Amino acid sequence: MDRPPRRSGLLIFAVAALFGTALAAAGAPPLRALRWLAPGVDPGVALTHRPAECLTANLSPEAAYEAELGRAAFRTPLLLGGQAARAGVACETCHRGGHANPEFRFPGVSGAPGTADVTTSVLSSHRGDGIDNPKPIPDLSGPKAALKVDQDPASGKLEAFIDGVITQEFDGAEPPPAVLKGLAAYVRALSPEACPGVRPMTVTAAGALEDARRAVRAALAALERHDPGAAIFMAEAARSQLGDMAERYAGPDLAAVRGTLALASGDLAAAEDAIRRDPTTAIQPLALWLARSGEWGPGVTRLEARTLYDPRRLRLAARAAG
Repeated sequence: MDRPPRRSGLLIFAVAALFGTALAAAGAPPLRALRWLAPGVDPGVALTHRPAECLTANLSPEAAYEAELGRAAFRTPLLLGGQAARAGVACETCHRGGHANPEFRFPGVSGAPGTADVTTSVLSSHRGDGIDNPKPIPDLSGPKAALKVDQDPASGKLEAFIDGVITQEFDGAEPPPAVLKGLAAYVRALSPEACPGVRPMTVTAAGALEDARRAVRAALAALERHDPGAAIFMAEAARSQLGDMAERYAGPDLAAVRGTLALASGDLAAAEDAIRRDPTTAIQPLALWLARSGEWGPGVTRLEARTLYDPRRLRLAARAAG
């Protein structure tokens, strides 16, 4: 299943890339994530750390590929579409690192921090019931028995549930079949046994760039499997990740870095167009993007201390935004 060209991903990237200029002047928060952070939570901690990802490592090559598709889709707001995409909300927003997010509090959606109303018309035109009934966000990396949906691959119930979340709870477009299958594979691969006692991970520019690279590698793997729809989705997920990075590189002194990220996003957009025209010609531009990211990437990540990846700078920026 192919995707329409130049969707909201370019818009999301453009908004993020302009942070520190027009949006800052208008008083917008320096990071969109501040809008759904519970009052009193220190953004210098909450937005610079995330729980360790408890992803099973000993997967078969095909299962690992499916989980990589799901992992990239899990992290992009483009999956959910509608109001969620415009706000920058992804599956990862509520399930940080595949866990719950006790600091999440979205206006009109949450009650207490760490809750969400999945039948609100704020995010859905399908399931709004007019009743304010937020529920605790589940930990997808916890014991499987604690989750309400059967995860047995033979039943297909998890795939059906995830499809309903995307298309009904969030008004998103039907994802490519391989991406939907990958999301289910990713959730199944989350397990408490995969990371016992591991401390929270630091959110870094290098980690974000590697997530973009992983999505591009998944796009290449999709092309090898003759699945252009999944490949396009993965390229869009990588561009979304670059947009998130650009958002952290706020301010006029980092405009050159935002320009570098914008050019990298443009190269991926061109690769998407190549996939639409002739998937057999798109492997080269994607492989070239990966190689070139190794050239411009260090120049981006070495400036991390001057960005909103730095806890002190993020606190100051959040305070200034009021």
